Amino acid sequence: MAQAQESVHDFTMTAIDGTQVKLSDFKGNKILIVNTASECGFTPQYEDLQMLHENYGDKIAVLGFPANNFGGQEPGSNDQIASFCKKNYGVTFPMFEKIEVVGAKAHPLYQWLSDKTGKQPTWNFCKYLIDEGGQVLGFYASGVNPMEETITNQL
Repeated sequence: MAQAQESVHDFTMTAIDGTQVKLSDFKGNKILIVNTASECGFTPQYEDLQMLHENYGDKIAVLGFPANNFGGQEPGSNDQIASFCKKNYGVTFPMFEKIEVVGAKAHPLYQWLSDKTGKQPTWNFCKYLIDEGGQVLGFYASGVNPMEETITNQL
């Protein structure tokens, strides 16, 4: 199923508020896709993701995908997650409904990302950098901060 898509732009995802978002809306910009969690040691990266969004938003779209796949660290509902992100980190970049990012029930987007890179998230806050045409440029583990030059130098 996931193999039918030729680029990330072929996916339509459900935003955290329930609206449908075509990832093709982000054509022409790079995209950073991040699996997020509210109760993780890496959760403070929300601040850095927001900074990336504010400082480089004309070049990159930051997209957050909450997932409860690792350590049960995202137990909340979509409403609770949205409230947490806004209240604690002032998140204004697009957040999407909670999905599975690994395993047999992994969302087709994450199946596609894993197929293209040979890498799947190993914990919360793993990142996939996508080019302007919708192809994967790279995978970054949880410990790579979104504001590190390894990411910002590619913008």
